[in-house]
Amino acid sequence: MINKGTLVLGALIGAAAGVLLAPDKGSVTREKLKREGRDIKDQITNDFTEVKEDLSKAASSGKDKFKQDLEDFASKSSYKTEQAITFLEKQLAILKEKNKTLQKQV
Repeated sequence: MINKGTLVLGALIGAAAGVLLAPDKGSVTREKLKREGRDIKDQITNDFTEVKEDLSKAASSGKDKFKQDLEDFASKSSYKTEQAITFLEKQLAILKEKNKTLQKQV
């Protein structure tokens, strides 16, 4: 795909070459340059709008994906946390039993 900046640069070079090689009267050449200038301006505006829309879509898509990934991570973390708590509770119960055997009967 051709870079849009290259197209604009090519149009400007073409306009400059047209002025230098133009066989028309100055007023006709100036009118052509005005038209070409407007066309280039319109193309740049359209390209800018297109790029802006693409960036906006990409940012929105990335934001939604990040949000979903964060929710998935939170859910997985919650399950892992629950497993860790269960493990710790079992270990605590084992320690309590061992501690009972070490305590003297009063």
